[in-house]
Amino acid sequence: MRIIGLMSGTSMDAIDAALIEIAPAAAPRTAQMQVRAFLMAPFDPALRERVRNLLPPHQGSTAEVCAVHALLGEAFAAAALALVRDAGCRMEDVDLIASHGQTVYHQVAPGEVRSTLQLAAPALIAARTGCTVAADFRPADIAHGGEGAPLVPYLDALFFRHPTLRRAVQNIGGIGNVTYLAPDQPTLAFDTGPGNVLIDEAVRHLSGGVELFDEDGRMAATGRIDENLLADLLEHPYFHRPPPRSTGRELFGPAEAQAIVAQAAAAGLSPSDTVATITALTAWSIAESCRRYCGPVDELLLAGGGARNPTLCSMLRAAMPGTQVLVADEVGLDADAKEAVAFAVLGYACVHGYPAGVPGATGAARAAILGSITPGDNYRALLAHVLAAPAEPPERIQNSDNANTF
Repeated sequence: MRIIGLMSGTSMDAIDAALIEIAPAAAPRTAQMQVRAFLMAPFDPALRERVRNLLPPHQGSTAEVCAVHALLGEAFAAAALALVRDAGCRMEDVDLIASHGQTVYHQVAPGEVRSTLQLAAPALIAARTGCTVAADFRPADIAHGGEGAPLVPYLDALFFRHPTLRRAVQNIGGIGNVTYLAPDQPTLAFDTGPGNVLIDEAVRHLSGGVELFDEDGRMAATGRIDENLLADLLEHPYFHRPPPRSTGRELFGPAEAQAIVAQAAAAGLSPSDTVATITALTAWSIAESCRRYCGPVDELLLAGGGARNPTLCSMLRAAMPGTQVLVADEVGLDADAKEAVAFAVLGYACVHGYPAGVPGATGAARAAILGSITPGDNYRALLAHVLAAPAEPPERIQNSDNANTF
């Protein structure tokens, strides 16, 4: 099957689109996968602001939520069409689009109505592309008692598990999440806390909106980490909450970033010192999460935008002595494309009826089949394809380019 995975994360820097080919391999319960193309479609600035105005601490009207849902659907469809053009193929050659959409609210705190909302109308994506769409991957896990996040552990366990090494696969998008993979142990995964979101929001605030992120970690690299402020920030209650746990902009967003910037200014920190300290918060919260709730880590594999921040990577190496810190590229999967690939694989599982929820990641009562399907023009052909596929889900995915994980 050829599947396009689409997603936009907490940072809202782009719509990530990955085209994969996946098929059963010769070995039992094994699939082969190749990433054919990857594209980061920049967010239209006006649309980004409309989305931001729906996020905490803002409150958008029902009419605005409705409008943004449609506009994001159009934007996600355009990203899929651009990806196909770049790949040199036709949309008719694609079997499925798997869209995570854009999370605008994720409510799983104790005492709240457990719920989640992702926007980007699947029906519009199907109409513009002619392709069947799998979407809404979080709600089924929540319906079974889970937190609906993180979802990437399904791919992590299939692709990165090693027969002898204890690996932690750390995604650093807007929010950070880790998947701990130890031989002969169940998969454990959870959100570590802020990834890039507080860094981005601090830079936005300190630059008056001129800069949207700390490119290559340059600002943090020229600053000094304030150890007292860092220690204070690491006392945030979220970091002391055991898994299963997930979070988002509801907890780590613009309001939190502005409060930290104000606290840093009161302590006499320069803008560079402030960004350095917030970057260290991401690094040390990841390291502390692994120490407290995982086990020994031989390799930390980084993915997401934070994997391209040399200053953050350097801080992680300092925070985790004895652990080899690598970028996912080095073990066979593009670190930038990984989340979009993960949703493509979740779409593959959805249409085949394979349970893709990971109870050790979300706390759900059982592994659920994730996602809802919106038929496109190719729906009957897709059903015929699926009915001819193996009934049992894969237990391992290997890279068909032979750049395998071990």
